Amino acid sequence: MPVITITSGKYTNAGDIVKTLSQELSCKVITDQDIFEETDRVYGINPDTLQKVINNKPFVFNDFTHTREKSIACLKKTLVGYVSSGNCIFQGLLGHLIPQQTSHVLKVLIITDKKTRAEIGIKKHGLSEKEVTKNINYADRRAILWTNALFGKKAWDQSLYDIVIPSDKFDTNKAIKLILEHLEKISEMPVDTIKREAGDFDLMADIELALSKTGAGLIVSTSNGDVLITINKNVTMLSNFSKKISTIASSIEGVKSVKTKVGGKYQPSIIRRHNFETPTRILLVDDEKEFVQTLSERLKMREIESNYVFSGKDALDFVDQEDTDVMILDLKMPGIDGFEVLKKIKKTKPNIEVIILTGHGSEQDRETCMNLGAFAYLQKPADIDSLTATMQKAYEKINSAKTELSE
Repeated sequence: MPVITITSGKYTNAGDIVKTLSQELSCKVITDQDIFEETDRVYGINPDTLQKVINNKPFVFNDFTHTREKSIACLKKTLVGYVSSGNCIFQGLLGHLIPQQTSHVLKVLIITDKKTRAEIGIKKHGLSEKEVTKNINYADRRAILWTNALFGKKAWDQSLYDIVIPSDKFDTNKAIKLILEHLEKISEMPVDTIKREAGDFDLMADIELALSKTGAGLIVSTSNGDVLITINKNVTMLSNFSKKISTIASSIEGVKSVKTKVGGKYQPSIIRRHNFETPTRILLVDDEKEFVQTLSERLKMREIESNYVFSGKDALDFVDQEDTDVMILDLKMPGIDGFEVLKKIKKTKPNIEVIILTGHGSEQDRETCMNLGAFAYLQKPADIDSLTATMQKAYEKINSAKTELSE
């Protein structure tokens, strides 16, 4: 039950190799598009969204929605199904999602220099030199961004592959012979080892999907039910966060033990709970319901409690009935917009510090808001650390004012 991933540069003989190899082994060829469509069918993630993930395109609210993390986890779940069934050749970039320690999957790179590929593009496909150069540069850049995001390595880094085939020196038959020789060695692996590796991949994908709601920066490795999660990002309350993700991972069927450790990118977060007055009184105002609810959850993970409403009218009604210290306010809302809310708040309750958080603002809007008394003006997508740092400064101002009044 061979499983092969084939990554290739634009305008190599990879297509001929894949076609001949699939016939020789009676294997199904699985393209990136096939994986997109199956992921859409099973998990309901649009192929255009998945394509954006591979192309390393930014998601405006990814800090809050975690679309990228969820998409990659779902793509891995789809790959698990194919890997477990065997007899398949992955052609494209998505094969890189299969863990490198999955030794029964043969990883192949077919590549040569740009000049040779350009000559093939011109001669074989009848394209102009300009068209060929553009196509090669686009495909190479896409591959580089993808492998850099996954591994911090270039697309053609030999350490990512079991075999590197120079397409200018290997014709189809010679390349097939080399691949079959390596497959023969893999076929000698014990069946139990192959099943264990497939099971580890499946469990890893399940855990990453469950953890995707906590955002980027978590690296999961599994070995026969034992799980190690590396926290490779800044978090508040490390012990609490470690306990949270351990609880999530432990709830997954098949997990025997969970350990956590910090990676090289971890640093204590700039926000600590004791920097805020207790109880915190924060109001989030935004008509984008999913965004504001997700933002509230992100703050809660940092032990910062908040309330939220979905309109300017509800915001004004809320502050009339409940004490509020800091308001995070969107500008563009139907009915009473953010400008009007800010104007009324600073007139009737000037002690409330208002932080503007908008995705549609301009320099003129920023100037208007600051003149109306806004504490700060932030653009979406705002980094969660930047937002909480701004909230901290707002509280420092509030506490300073209270201290002056008490003296």
